[in-house]
Amino acid sequence: MKDKPWSGRFTEGTDALVEAFTASVDVDARLYLEDIEGSIAHARMLSSCGLITPAEADDIVKGLRSIRQDIEEGAFTFDPALEDVHMNIETELTRRIGETGKKLHTARSRNDQVATDLRLHAGKALRDLAAGLRAFMAALLDKASGHVDTIIPGMTHLQHAQPVSLAHHLLAYFEMALRDHQRIVEALRRVEVSPLGSAALAGTPHPIDRRFTADALGFSMPARNSLDAVSDRDFACETAFVCSMVMMHLSRLAEEIIIWNAQPFSFVDLPDAFCTGSSIMPQKKNPDVAELVRGRTGGVFGNLVALLAMMKGLPLAYNRDMQEDKKPLFECLDTALASVRVMTGLISGMNPNREILERSLRDGFITATDMADYLTAKGMPFRDAHRVTGEIVAHCMSRGKGLVDLELDELKGFSVLFEQDIFAALDPAVSVDRRKSLGGTARDNVRSALTEARAFLEALTHEK
Repeated sequence: MKDKPWSGRFTEGTDALVEAFTASVDVDARLYLEDIEGSIAHARMLSSCGLITPAEADDIVKGLRSIRQDIEEGAFTFDPALEDVHMNIETELTRRIGETGKKLHTARSRNDQVATDLRLHAGKALRDLAAGLRAFMAALLDKASGHVDTIIPGMTHLQHAQPVSLAHHLLAYFEMALRDHQRIVEALRRVEVSPLGSAALAGTPHPIDRRFTADALGFSMPARNSLDAVSDRDFACETAFVCSMVMMHLSRLAEEIIIWNAQPFSFVDLPDAFCTGSSIMPQKKNPDVAELVRGRTGGVFGNLVALLAMMKGLPLAYNRDMQEDKKPLFECLDTALASVRVMTGLISGMNPNREILERSLRDGFITATDMADYLTAKGMPFRDAHRVTGEIVAHCMSRGKGLVDLELDELKGFSVLFEQDIFAALDPAVSVDRRKSLGGTARDNVRSALTEARAFLEALTHEK
């Protein structure tokens, strides 16, 4: 049985069941880099404040760097009996450099140490996710740029509603991704706050410099309240929420791609490299990437709820419940980044089937609203125009016709306001271009929106 850092208070060893139940190193070992970075900054600060000598600090830093190298080369074995990543590294440090290693923990606790590690990890991962979103947005813009003139059925309730430019449709997802990126930038302001030096909960009597470690680790500032610093996991919940929003948007896109790819629609072809086949049906090409993104979204949502539920009843300050924060946070970040990357590839390789799309625009009376708008422009109140157009649709359905299949005399039987120009108004491309209101799908609007979106993305790239 290994001696614990708190063993002086106890008269018997920890039960083996408790050892196994309380160990976290199988999860938190991935924080080794952040733990070593934080410890190096802490050692340098202790030296600058005169709490250890410069030579002692150098020995600590050298020892920590050698441990990091061994971990990265696979030559380090984490011991579950030492509970967590922090004690594994500190114990090994003391073994390598002797008594000086025991001085590293001066003026800190595992409570502020783990909060520091987790904030560092979340900050790095969020920045990676932001970079992934920028690549995703670039893929959306590249695809949209080639399909301003590709008209698709816009849908509500999964029924043909009004024609829209495919570029306009893709730009809707650009807007979602842009908001996700903004949320990451805003969240980072709260994630990148340093708890280091808050110690267990009350601060420390040692003359430390918390600004020193905050600056060394790239934090914007030290946390202002020591109790809050060690017990706060808002940053973890907010990070999980940001990931949930990213996944929700990706899942919506994934669902549309699955529908568009389905044979009843066949609106798009997906790249072979981002699909899989069937073990029994040789003809199959399955949109597995999109389906898995859709499926894994629920797991990210569940992890957000798990974090919120874990925190909802915890009194100040640290409680061991908070050991359970890492797995859901890691899973949220890992899943969101992987999903953004695969959806970027899927969008880049996706191509619309123009002939099928053109045929589909003749179904579902997709320009019925244009007929009602035509009558309204002729002076008929819109509600009356809506009723008349509905009657015409019913007339067509009973006869197996489309709106453009009607003769002008037939239309005049419903309203004398119809003239020959009604048939031009029913053209899907004309319908698209007439929607010139701000944010509408008119192709001139879409071209302007693409230019604006590129400027947004360029600004984000330079701000990173």
